[in-house]
Amino acid sequence: MAMPYSEKVMDHFNNPRNVGELEGADATGTVGNAKCGDIMQVFLKVEDNIIEDVSFKTFGCGAAIATSSMATELIKGKTLEEALKVTNKSVMESLDGLPPAKVHCSILAEEAIHAAINDYMVKNTGEGLPGYECTDCNACGHH
Repeated sequence: MAMPYSEKVMDHFNNPRNVGELEGADATGTVGNAKCGDIMQVFLKVEDNIIEDVSFKTFGCGAAIATSSMATELIKGKTLEEALKVTNKSVMESLDGLPPAKVHCSILAEEAIHAAINDYMVKNTGEGLPGYECTDCNACGHH
């Protein structure tokens, strides 16, 4: 019987990268999906517009942890603009796919990246990302 998760998903679930709260983070993005109960936090350290360090804390299923881990790997060392181009599809492709019922986890990972970058922009420019709408107004504290 085939496993529902790819080897990469299992690897990122069993050995998550960049996990934990980042000391002295410049920005934090928190998103949650009330329907499934997953909550993701992404922490960024940014220097000269480049994500020097990134970490996450996720409360959720294995797919939520794996997508958070992969998302942090994909944006580490990237400029903020490059990080904004990381989509749920690129997270899923990097993990060799997700079962249809778990696609929402990759969407949450994309939203967490955007929430963290928006937080950074608000703190450093006074303005958030153009057209950005946070999904959890209790978490972002900018409203």
